[in-house]
Amino acid sequence: MIRRVGIVGCGLMGSGIVEVVARAGYEVVVHELNNDLLQRGLGRVQASLQRAVERGKLDAAAGQAARGRVHGTTSLADLARVGLAIEAVIEKMEDKKAVFGDLDRLTPPEIVLASNTSSLSITEIASATGRPDRVVGMHFFNPVPVMPLVELVKGLTTSDETVGAARAFAESLGKKIVITRDAPGFIVNRLLVPYLLDAVRALELGIASREDIDTAITLGLNHPMGPLTLLDFVGLDTTYYIAEAMYDEFKDPRWASPPLLKQMVMAGRWGRKTGRGFYDYR
Repeated sequence: MIRRVGIVGCGLMGSGIVEVVARAGYEVVVHELNNDLLQRGLGRVQASLQRAVERGKLDAAAGQAARGRVHGTTSLADLARVGLAIEAVIEKMEDKKAVFGDLDRLTPPEIVLASNTSSLSITEIASATGRPDRVVGMHFFNPVPVMPLVELVKGLTTSDETVGAARAFAESLGKKIVITRDAPGFIVNRLLVPYLLDAVRALELGIASREDIDTAITLGLNHPMGPLTLLDFVGLDTTYYIAEAMYDEFKDPRWASPPLLKQMVMAGRWGRKTGRGFYDYR
């Protein structure tokens, strides 16, 4: 029975996962590379819990109890006694495989190792471990405390038992589950990313202003936000890395990153997380 969950990475996605896991009653050990990143991540968790209390979504005592179940660390060895480990680091294969190699060495061999990857191969990630049957994709959506979906990704080597355990855990968080095989982009990003890239191309070609592109989609298709606003929310860097990984897999021009997107990523204009993307949040 899982009582303590280890989470590697306390960025935008990691901190959201930390919050929902703690609110569900689990003890959480969250790892970051250094204390500055850790404190920023824990600050996001605290701020999100406080907003939930202020909006009447969470009882104040329950929010305080959830925060009390979260323990931060800069030593990955502190995850040695968890019952489940979830990786939520940058969307780069080499980084993820390094984390999984360390988790495989440090954690009990019977526990499930899950990746929050939004597009990368679970089978390849699992190859960095000695327990590929116990590795699964568990893709949460941003903002994690609000979005109800989790994509469970079954790699070529993932056992049915592991998928079942991951499903039971995700459902205990109050999430709705969809299961996908280990195909690039899974379900959501396979359909979403080409649309986002086309929106950048439309702006790049001068077809319309950023505001009119977003307004056309929100009013014409009844989407909650336009594609350029959504890119700022998701993170231009995250979308760029996904597109690069998908293009490497398919060599399909639909997945090729537009020059404008690459330039903005290189310039550090990643969206809300850096204060500036297609729009200015400073």
